[in-house]
Amino acid sequence: MPKIKILVVEDDRSLANVLEYNLTNSGYEVYCAHDGQDGLNQARAKNPDMIVLDVMIPVIDGIETCRQLRAEQATRETPIMMLTAKSEETDQLIGFSVGADDYVVKPFSVRVLLERIKSLLRRRERDLGGADVVSIGRVKVDRVKHRASVDENPMDLTPSEFRLLDTMIRQPGRAFDRTELIDLALGADTMVLERTIDVHIRSLRKKMGDAADAVETVRGIGYRFGDSKSR
Repeated sequence: MPKIKILVVEDDRSLANVLEYNLTNSGYEVYCAHDGQDGLNQARAKNPDMIVLDVMIPVIDGIETCRQLRAEQATRETPIMMLTAKSEETDQLIGFSVGADDYVVKPFSVRVLLERIKSLLRRRERDLGGADVVSIGRVKVDRVKHRASVDENPMDLTPSEFRLLDTMIRQPGRAFDRTELIDLALGADTMVLERTIDVHIRSLRKKMGDAADAVETVRGIGYRFGDSKSR
């Protein structure tokens, strides 16, 4: 069975070496890049199963690198774990808005990081294992192809946006609070702020265009996908 390939994009070479050593000992095949452009080049050449991406890297910063990875067909669904020395709320929101799947603030425990990586890979495997197509009104979600569409027109969703829509559309009419959506759609191990869900929902609605009212706000609770009677 081939090893899972992980690309580490980190300009701090001592930290990159520590991550490479520990990931290799955990059974992964590891590649390292030390700036954003090299990270993009290696992602295209190596086709990794996951990318660990620092925000503050030279040439092309981590935010723009993540944006470009999500714009390319080969890496648009690849799990991305972002690393940063910044802990401000806005940095976390920006990282998720460009398509990051999880976010770890430095300094961190390598052991904890390894567990978060395992959790993210398990979540990806679970997502790929679904075989249903759900269609309500004008909106359709296809787990097999990992596509969502409105009136058969594909939406360009980030992985997190796709999981949010997939979670809600499978239980139409059910009100999810923000904590539930973090656990069900993003993963219980994902360290995000409740406000991050609002950012994802706002972006999702924008991409749904005039079908955005299918995702309803439940005042004081969170969000739901309206049942078929209202579509």
